[in-house]
Amino acid sequence: MKTPTLAAGLLITTALGAAAETRQLTIHAYDSFANNAGPGIAEGFAEVCDCEIEIIGVGSSGDVLPGLIAAAPGDRPDLVLGIDTNNLAAARDSGLFAPLGRALPPLDMPIAWDDPQFLPYNWGHYAFIYDGETVQTPPASFEDLIASDLRVVIQDPQSSTTGLGLLMWVEAAFGDGAGDVWQALAARDETQVVPRWADAYHPIFRAGDADAVLSYATSPAYHVIMEDEDGPRAARFDEGHYVRIEVAGLLADASEPDLARAFLDFMFTDAFQSVIPTTRWLYPVVTPAEGLPEAFGDLIDPGAALLFPAEEAAARREAALERWRAAFGE
Repeated sequence: MKTPTLAAGLLITTALGAAAETRQLTIHAYDSFANNAGPGIAEGFAEVCDCEIEIIGVGSSGDVLPGLIAAAPGDRPDLVLGIDTNNLAAARDSGLFAPLGRALPPLDMPIAWDDPQFLPYNWGHYAFIYDGETVQTPPASFEDLIASDLRVVIQDPQSSTTGLGLLMWVEAAFGDGAGDVWQALAARDETQVVPRWADAYHPIFRAGDADAVLSYATSPAYHVIMEDEDGPRAARFDEGHYVRIEVAGLLADASEPDLARAFLDFMFTDAFQSVIPTTRWLYPVVTPAEGLPEAFGDLIDPGAALLFPAEEAAARREAALERWRAAFGE
């Protein structure tokens, strides 16, 4: 049994016999998942398994896979949550994950899913969120954004999952013209680059020091539900919007593979999927029986869903980063 890390993880234990040896499922996820979605999901799984379950936060979403690759075998979990399609090829190439070989239920996603090793659990579109109370004419394209005088804050693709999503969004929308888009964005005095989403959204955008911020098309639902405010809104871009899909993977050397597979089955139930909208502020891959919160019905229709297959995203990544560095001098 792995030793729980009190500061980093959440431990849920079902009814235990005094002398019984109880199995433990260990899951690694990024901090915001472990802290927000983790408690409800762990409690839900604890109701159906005779086990302990620990969901451990291991940093930001970009830290999950590198940390796993660097970890000693004895420090690896049974399952990982939080890898996405932009680093899926690297996860596969690591050789750390087992094939799953299971049929999926019908999924409510704009992209068909067929992967033998990784299962999706939530998704969303990247989008620019603007302040609807101060921005009268939101941009409807990258061209509009570049031509505007809006103060825009984006994230560095070298250190941020959302920044990497924007990198791939521009690649998918503009192809060989992506470098021109970066040059034009970098030339604006009103464009600011910060390391991570957490450095951009609340400290800059919500503080009133930016008019628009790179985030997700679902972000306005947070403000309606949690703050009773409808000022922040997503701009719909004519080019379409790039999709982020987060997945779960089973470690090939998992100490509790049967428990891990049971959790993957649980992942598609209402007990898991109903937690996603109001903790991850993204879409679940299976709509719960009670539907989505009302605020999700007022979100934009992003139009075309853009997404590179995992291997193509990996093949494009370094050249795309070079174009970005050439523009921003990072």
